[in-house]
Amino acid sequence: MPDHVQSNWTGLALVCRKCSKRVGGGFGPDGRIALAKALRALGNRRKGRKADFGVVETPCLKLCPKGRVVAIDARSPERWLLVKPGTAIDTVAARLGLTGAGAEDGLLDR
Repeated sequence: MPDHVQSNWTGLALVCRKCSKRVGGGFGPDGRIALAKALRALGNRRKGRKADFGVVETPCLKLCPKGRVVAIDARSPERWLLVKPGTAIDTVAARLGLTGAGAEDGLLDR
């Protein structure tokens, strides 16, 4: 029995499930898709460890910002993103390191 398996992931994003549920979607072309599902759709359309990157929904992260979803890039866990509903999903993916783009507009309240 092997003690490890290979993954095609180049990055990993953690998304708070409770925040996503409280916001009630807000992402995607019609604004009805949850953040985690919209991020997964950006990949190579494969599931699990064969996807380009991983998006894992976590239990409550105990931050609970009003009208925002907490997301974390696993490569820089010291920086948590507070994502507004309606933010372009490409922008969110770039900030989470899931794409090569570097767009940063409209994601965080400073």
